[in-house]
Amino acid sequence: MSQKRSIFEEVGIEKSAKPKPAGGLIDKGTGGARRGIRIWLGALFVLVVVMIAVGGLTRLTDSGLSITEWAPISGAVPPLTEADWQAEFDAYRQIPEYQLQNKGMSLSEFKVIYLWEWGHRQLGRVIGLVWGAGFLAFWLTGRIPAGWTPRLLGLGALGGLQGAIGWWMVRSGLSGEMLDVASYRLATHLGLAFAILGLIAWFIFQLGRSEAALLQARRGRETALFGLSAALLGLAFLQILLGALVAGIDAGRNYTDWPLMAGGILPPGVFDITPWWRNFFENDGLVQFVHRVSGYVLLLFGGYVWLRSRVSGNGATRFAFNAMMAMLLVQMAIGVVTVLYSAQAHIALTHQFGAVVLWVLIIRARFLAGYPAAQSVRG
Repeated sequence: MSQKRSIFEEVGIEKSAKPKPAGGLIDKGTGGARRGIRIWLGALFVLVVVMIAVGGLTRLTDSGLSITEWAPISGAVPPLTEADWQAEFDAYRQIPEYQLQNKGMSLSEFKVIYLWEWGHRQLGRVIGLVWGAGFLAFWLTGRIPAGWTPRLLGLGALGGLQGAIGWWMVRSGLSGEMLDVASYRLATHLGLAFAILGLIAWFIFQLGRSEAALLQARRGRETALFGLSAALLGLAFLQILLGALVAGIDAGRNYTDWPLMAGGILPPGVFDITPWWRNFFENDGLVQFVHRVSGYVLLLFGGYVWLRSRVSGNGATRFAFNAMMAMLLVQMAIGVVTVLYSAQAHIALTHQFGAVVLWVLIIRARFLAGYPAAQSVRG
């Protein structure tokens, strides 16, 4: 029996199945284990935040110079016998911090500061192991998305560099008349920690969407807001570095009045140290004054960027900048309280943690300005 034909079908032309267009060509071969890598980076993010907090406590407890050598492998094991402890204590008694500040310290008191610094270094080793194990697992199984291997390798390289800078920082306090590490080296160490944290956060945000979704979102980039948030990020980074200079010379424990300093706009003797440029790193009054002024500039510029974000047509972007502005106000208030209470350890640590939160919120706001989240027409 002959097959019925459509009245619109031309005679003599055989029907054939037409191939359907393949979708997802942008993401073909680029997906990898995006979710798994995000979880791994999230673990690294938490560890780096904890590392920043432990580093702050190490500084506040004057523990950073208690270990006088850098032993990346053997240093993972703490002293186990009284003879080992005595050897470490004898090495500490040779440096200026002990001779000029802690002379007469008992072995039991030394053990407290030693374990703080040992914990700090041990956490650095844990971060390195978590990065190395995660990277090798994803790389050997071929699950790293296309183009991401150099970025993830770069994180590991920065982590290694951070360890070397940490020792460079410690060495500055082991000779001469130094009672603490050099403040500019401390600023370098903390600045790189925040840079690593920011990169991890940015990578997590990027991996939260497919390559196709990122490409599509980039077409809606709010260029002006994206650029302004980059400038805001730079100002926040400068303020973090200035905060490290304040912590490095204990400048936050002097001049405990606000908004004035010692009853005046400028503290006394701001250029007493010669040559004059050293005052910006070593004069406690001038260092704290510059940190305060930079904070005011950051607040004003942050308010301007927030006002510009109010005209964004994307609800998620507006909310991200609202969160950033709210945290900026909170961080300003915590900073004032830190000054008024002479940088007590728990308040100073809260202020440092506030800097971490603000840093990440600025990065998230910038990401959403550059890659707006999809929303309905009604939204």
